[in-house]
Amino acid sequence: MAVKIRLRRMGAKKAPFYRLVVADSRYPRDGRFIEELGYYDPTKEPSLVKLDDEKVKSWIAKGAQPTDTVKAILKKNGTL
Repeated sequence: MAVKIRLRRMGAKKAPFYRLVVADSRYPRDGRFIEELGYYDPTKEPSLVKLDDEKVKSWIAKGAQPTDTVKAILKKNGTL
């Protein structure tokens, strides 16, 4: 089972809002997930990011792989 930390799209059409979740890579983008770690809102200026750093570090230590976009968000936020 490959576990990924990825974005789950929420919000209305043309107004995206994302939640950072831990999910099995076989599940669909907006489908089942294991745990929610925070959220990301690119529509605000500047972009709004709220994360539970302890949970993120815990999941990475357990072997969860962040996607490229999530990795960039985590680096910008200072978690990685």
